[in-house]
Formats: sequence, structure tokens, C-alpha cells
Amino acid sequence: IIDFSHHSCTNALLDFAVSNAIPLVLATTGQTEAERAAIAAAAEKIPLFFAANYSLGVALLIELAKKTAAAMPEAEIEIIEKHHDRKIDAPSGTALAIARAIQEVRPAATVNCGRSGQGKRTPEEIGISAIRMGNIVGEHEVILGTPSQTITLKHEAHSRSLFAEGALAAAEFLCGKPAGLYDMTSLISF
Repeated sequence: IIDFSHHSCTNALLDFAVSNAIPLVLATTGQTEAERAAIAAAAEKIPLFFAANYSLGVALLIELAKKTAAAMPEAEIEIIEKHHDRKIDAPSGTALAIARAIQEVRPAATVNCGRSGQGKRTPEEIGISAIRMGNIVGEHEVILGTPSQTITLKHEAHSRSLFAEGALAAAEFLCGKPAGLYDMTSLISF
């Protein structure tokens, strides 16, 4: 089962998949903490693939951002994400997934969504800026900078078909897998 619908269907899908012992590829964002707990509980009973973004390129971007943040602990970090003008959530689930991955290697890091007003940037801050305009499929840029150098990592989605390609790769990956929670890092290796 592949779900590209809004997260309000999450619990019904989880119940159906667990009741029928069907592996599940879940492709929604914006879950509440209770829904995330339900996803983790379902993964104890069935193979469950869950990601905020099904692009293999984004999975690589997240891993590269995480590795770069660990290698450059003094670098300041900003994430800029761009999407079409019809996207409702800001920041995107992918931008938040990038920030959470960076927090794995920088536990003291805090997330600042949409900086405005006055106030000095804190060293542990991960800034996230969201842009909504036109028909942008999706762009995510991670900028890591020190006083002496900057590294910019960027992924651009040119077609929404890349999400279907990733979801199909996830479904194929789940075939024969034991119960557990899998994500896009399961499909890539360094």
C-alpha cells in the first residue's frame, strides 16, 4: 500500500496494514506526536517504510548535511526551502527532516523557523527559511559556513515523478523484510 494522501488517514492505514499483515509505505508529513508513536508501534508488527520525502537525492542531501555538520562543528547552518505557492505547510517536512538529522550529530542545536525581528544569531541555531511561489516542485539548500569557508548543498526536484520512483523503490525494498521501521537511509549506503 502506498499512501500519498493527507496525514489524516494515517491511523486508518496503519490499522488496516497491521490487521492484514501488509507491509506499508507511508508517504505523508505533518504527523502529530501521537501519530508518530502509532507509526512506531505499527512497525513492531509489520515492515513499515516512512519518510518525509521519497527522493533518493534528498536522502543523499540529508546524509551529506549530517556528515558536513559533524565534520565542521563550528559552522553555522541555514536551510532554505522553496515550493510552489499551493503548499500549505512551512517549513516543509523535508526541511525539518534535514534539521532533525543535523541535530543527531549536534544535540545542542535548536531550530529557528523564519527568522525575523531583532536579535543575534546563536551559535547552535539551525535557521530554516521557507519560500512559496509559482510552480516550484521543491528545492532544499543547506548552507554551512564558518568565518573562513562556506559549503552549500542543494537538491532540486524537476518533476514530481521522482517521489513515485522513490516510493516504488521503497515498496520493492520492503519485499521479504521483517517487521521494522525503515526510511530512505535504508536505500542508500556510504
